[in-house]
Amino acid sequence: MKTSLLSKLACPFDKNDLELKIFKQDQDDIMEGIFTCTHCKRYYPIIYGIPIMSPDEYREKSLEHPVLHRWGLQLEGDTSTFRLLPAREEIEK
Repeated sequence: MKTSLLSKLACPFDKNDLELKIFKQDQDDIMEGIFTCTHCKRYYPIIYGIPIMSPDEYREKSLEHPVLHRWGLQLEGDTSTFRLLPAREEIEK
């Protein structure tokens, strides 16, 4: 995914801004990373340079879980939405 596309993307669920965490980059191509919506906290991984931004009902947790585990991320207990657990610092606030 080209870094020039970052300003054009928004959360497909609620149209809010996305935060990006990059795990693997090759010059101006993001190969692995994760978008997180600043409002609803849904996540959208970037795998092999492709952002996975499908609605919840069309996504497969079993396919995304190994990638998230490799990055050291965990899913929230609710299986109906694709949200990440808050960072430990946020829980302690």
